[in-house]
Amino acid sequence: MLSLLLPIIICVLLIGFSVGKPYWREYKRDVLRKKTFNKEWRKIIQRRMPYFRGMPTDLQLQLKQHIQIFLAEKEFVGCNGIEITDEIKITIAAQACLLLLNRKTDYYPKLNTILVYPSAFVKKQQIRNADGVQYTKRIALSGESWDIGKIVLSWQDTLEGAEIPDDGHNVVIHEFAHQLDQEDGSANGAPILGKNQNYKSWSDVFSKQFEILKKQARSGKPSLFDYYGATNPAEFFAVVSEVFFEQSHQFNHQYPELYQQLKQYYKVDPVHW
Repeated sequence: MLSLLLPIIICVLLIGFSVGKPYWREYKRDVLRKKTFNKEWRKIIQRRMPYFRGMPTDLQLQLKQHIQIFLAEKEFVGCNGIEITDEIKITIAAQACLLLLNRKTDYYPKLNTILVYPSAFVKKQQIRNADGVQYTKRIALSGESWDIGKIVLSWQDTLEGAEIPDDGHNVVIHEFAHQLDQEDGSANGAPILGKNQNYKSWSDVFSKQFEILKKQARSGKPSLFDYYGATNPAEFFAVVSEVFFEQSHQFNHQYPELYQQLKQYYKVDPVHW
């Protein structure tokens, strides 16, 4: 009798675990949100994230709550001899969590590990020239987002991106925007939109501005956006996300339709920070 019941019991337990796991995860997150934020961590944010001081109080509180959950769920690994400290973890987490404010989030569900190098890291990349010949080239990168649960960051570039909050360049925002884009598969410049947005409007606005940037890149005409955004739609989304948070006034003035799409998506308006 027991031998007949055992498979049923195991099946029931497995189903119960699967059904209950999301509720247990949310319970643990609620516990973390209610914890008192470490004073030393707050000092790190104030020192490393200048625009934190200009954010509304409710967003500051949200950010700190997100940071506590982020640090509990993600693993940081030091590479090339760098030792992971609270300074590194908080500086990265604070910038990554900027992208999660004011909206329902699952805290980058595909991401498990953040690899941190002291400075730009070298990667071998396959390149194909105009004649179709393929060769290997070594390139230096400040960051990279993988769709297999990892982000790679240069600590030096992370610091520079945080210290200068109005230059439109922030490697952490860039790579974590890729993570948002990758949540529904590979990065394609169209992340999962909220109920108040539709993909046609998003596509129309983004495609138009992407084509403009490609023309500016070919002609060398100055642009608010880094020419790297002209590489493909995924890089365009990441680049304009950097500018959205760091140069919101210029962005809103020059590209109001694109700014509105990102404002609706991120559910914040940095113009008022």
